Amino acid sequence: MANPFLLATALLVVAGNALAAETAPRTSVVEADPQVTQAPLTPEADGFIDPLRELKFNPGLDQREFERSTLEALNVYDPLESMNRRIYHFNYRLDQWVLLPLVSGYQHVTPSFVRTGVSNFFNNLGDVPNLFNSVLQLKAKRSAEITARLMFNTIIGVGGLWDPATSMGLPRQSEDFGQTLGFYGVPEGPYLMLPVLGPSNLRDTTGLVVDYAGEQAVNYLNVAEASENHPEIFALRVVDKRYTTKFRYGQLNSPFEYEKVRYVYTQARKLQIAE
Repeated sequence: MANPFLLATALLVVAGNALAAETAPRTSVVEADPQVTQAPLTPEADGFIDPLRELKFNPGLDQREFERSTLEALNVYDPLESMNRRIYHFNYRLDQWVLLPLVSGYQHVTPSFVRTGVSNFFNNLGDVPNLFNSVLQLKAKRSAEITARLMFNTIIGVGGLWDPATSMGLPRQSEDFGQTLGFYGVPEGPYLMLPVLGPSNLRDTTGLVVDYAGEQAVNYLNVAEASENHPEIFALRVVDKRYTTKFRYGQLNSPFEYEKVRYVYTQARKLQIAE
């Protein structure tokens, strides 16, 4: 009689070999079956031959680039971040509950050509500080173009209600005193979130005050003086400003929207100053 121990051992060895042969991965169909030959690659409809063959990934580099861009995005001087975040939340609610409903009602009760005329009128007023700041930045060509815009839109465009200058190849260009200060090397200072007005910094906030004071002093088309007796003009300007501003709080659908807005604003201002 065969030894039961030897018989059990033999059965275990045979079963183990069969299981290994069954579960061992086959590196490829071609290697597993020498009878199979690889068909030559033919160009696809877009002209590529197996485009993923040469695609290489470098997880380490991708991670470094992600960390570098993340640190760069966060590298904005924001010592008042706690207060700025509260103001950002306030602006979000004000926009949601007050300004956007006003804009919606404004769109509902006024035809598009009226809204366009209102926007053109206030843009024409805004070309006054644009001109002063272009002169201060020694931009001769831009200063001449803005001067021509003011003349054409005020005279031909009936006080700016119509914008013939853009049709003549003189598009609106924005210059403010914050850009002027940056042009002469004034640092931006700490980042600020202004109530209602949105993202800014210490330099640009100073620029806003100077531009407003200059516009009041010039009193172009007597609008500044008339606004003192008719606050509805100022209210209409606020509604028009929100109507023409495409940004919407929450549109980025990100928990890091505050950081993104801060970064985009900071970089955009650098580009505007450098142009």
